[in-house]
Amino acid sequence: MFLRMAKIDGRTISHKTLEHMRQLAVKRVLEDGESPSAVMRSLGLCRTTIYPWLRDFKDKGWQALAESVARGPEPKLTEAQRQKVKRWILGKDPRQYGFDFGLWTRRIVQQMIRERLDEDLCLTSVGKLLASLEITPQKPLRRAYERNPEAVEEWVKGTYPRLKKRAKQLGARIFFLDEAGFQSDPVLGRTYGLKGQTPVVVTSGQRQSINAISAVNARGEFWATTYTGKLNTEAFVAFLKLFMSGRRGKVFLVVDGHPVHKAKAVKQLIEQLKGRLELHFLPPYAPDLNPDEFVWGYMKNNGVSKSPLKKNESLRERVEQDLEAIYRNKKLVKSFFGAQSVYYAND
Repeated sequence: MFLRMAKIDGRTISHKTLEHMRQLAVKRVLEDGESPSAVMRSLGLCRTTIYPWLRDFKDKGWQALAESVARGPEPKLTEAQRQKVKRWILGKDPRQYGFDFGLWTRRIVQQMIRERLDEDLCLTSVGKLLASLEITPQKPLRRAYERNPEAVEEWVKGTYPRLKKRAKQLGARIFFLDEAGFQSDPVLGRTYGLKGQTPVVVTSGQRQSINAISAVNARGEFWATTYTGKLNTEAFVAFLKLFMSGRRGKVFLVVDGHPVHKAKAVKQLIEQLKGRLELHFLPPYAPDLNPDEFVWGYMKNNGVSKSPLKKNESLRERVEQDLEAIYRNKKLVKSFFGAQSVYYAND
């Protein structure tokens, strides 16, 4: 009984394998005397595919059957020009080149290439160019003009490593502390609806707000409490007492430059604790140096803001539930010092 072999799509075969099959097929026809149709049937390829191979071999020999990969069109930009585009973008924003917009877009890059390199690329080509340079669309971080890069570098490379070394010598634990506020009517994201008919999301009409203060360390320890009203010296002193209550050993608490953190009453409390607590201050306008900031980012992306309050539901209870969940998840707390915060990735 004769079995017909299923046809193979040559486009699914690697270039190297196709080269071997071309040479094998031609050899079997010219040297072994087999018929072209029989050879191609045994290989599972279309019968007529072999005839261009035979003509190429006749004209140019075995080299004509070698592996060949299409090079595609010649790129419009040289490698030097490609690297120039990369230097335009990295570490800079379009306003430095006279644009009104502070975020990079393909259209802005397209315009700069046209004006500065005298080359006209379509938007798709600009996108491929940026991808080949490993430049991808990302949500930027905000940085204040008042931020001092030298002070940030000194904290990362000098102050904090010395603090870690001293903490190890004294058996102290380093915590980062921060405060945040939550509202019951956060800004809603986008949803789908019929064109011309704005969708309606039902939420509570009673607005609630609550504040929270927390502290984290690289070992996965977490402390937090909620409060109403503004943060003042009296409240912060009470928080510090609560934070230190029942805690053994020395604590280095890293905070930002909020005036309350530097108040006279706070200094007096630290003196009363007789060396058990030290406050250390981050550089101004550098919230990204505080891993505790990621606690609030996590809560606002995964907690209260993603689920509107139900009727008569307490915002405070909801926030405290979220804080309790973080407290129980040491792995999550450690992650605030790792992938999300390059400064403390090795803590």
